[in-house]
Amino acid sequence: MYSSTLYSRKNSECMILGISTDFVFSSFLVLQFCWFYPGSTLLCDVLDNVNMALVTKRKPWLGGNWKSNGTKVQVQKLVDQLNSFKFNIEKLDVVIFPTFIHLHLTSALTSQGYAIGTQSCSATKSGAYTGEISTEAIKDLEIGTTLIGHSERRQYYGETDDVVAKKLKIALENSLCAVVCIGETLQEREESKTTEVLHRQIDAIRDCPLSAQSVVIAYEPVWAIGSGKVATPEQAQEAHQTIRHYLKEKVSAEFAENVRIVYGGSVNAGNADCLIALEDVDGFLVGGASLKPEFGTIIQSVASAS
Repeated sequence: MYSSTLYSRKNSECMILGISTDFVFSSFLVLQFCWFYPGSTLLCDVLDNVNMALVTKRKPWLGGNWKSNGTKVQVQKLVDQLNSFKFNIEKLDVVIFPTFIHLHLTSALTSQGYAIGTQSCSATKSGAYTGEISTEAIKDLEIGTTLIGHSERRQYYGETDDVVAKKLKIALENSLCAVVCIGETLQEREESKTTEVLHRQIDAIRDCPLSAQSVVIAYEPVWAIGSGKVATPEQAQEAHQTIRHYLKEKVSAEFAENVRIVYGGSVNAGNADCLIALEDVDGFLVGGASLKPEFGTIIQSVASAS
């Protein structure tokens, strides 16, 4: 509570020596504390919070999920559109998720600034599993990222929390970056079960070898996906903060502070600026808008917040 209230990762920085204004201010507070309360053990807690809040600056992440859309001609047009967008790859990660059959084409045509990922992966290894796409096959194509547990996979194809955990484990074993999707349905939100659902979905994966370098968490309120409805800034921040706090409790403080938690749910050019300004929103997983020219506007919104 102390660090999240006083120290924002999106605050400006001093130009002199690159020292954060937060660092200057917090150092002043710590000195004041030492002066008035010498020997207090509370100082250790204060320093831990200050250190965690100041050291970490999460690199924004943006994903474009094309879902089951695109022909070869359409992919060419989409990639031409992508290649016209400019951003600094040092300050923003952008990953495009085409259909499986368009992975090679998309990868071959996109400029170097973009990474390519798969929309799902198999929970089984290579072998007699007809129709499955193993993580070994994905890695062999030099694809480094996969979505796991997207709400449409959960809703239409029966992917349970257990299946999501198996997929995550095998993806991490094969050195893939995994974007794990979690979120509640409209009924669950109306029944005030959002926190319960998020905790359950996190509990399913918390025994996997999680690291902030290999995992991105995508919060996607199911009721907002493709519906045109968007979580209010207050709803989005509350959910993201709930996720981060629970990860701190159940995984580790380091992972919770460093992992990127992105929002997915009818993100568009009109709401991107507002949502990316939220303290615990580190980017977006974009669906329909990633197929339109406005995706360039979203890229700029996220890039300008870094």
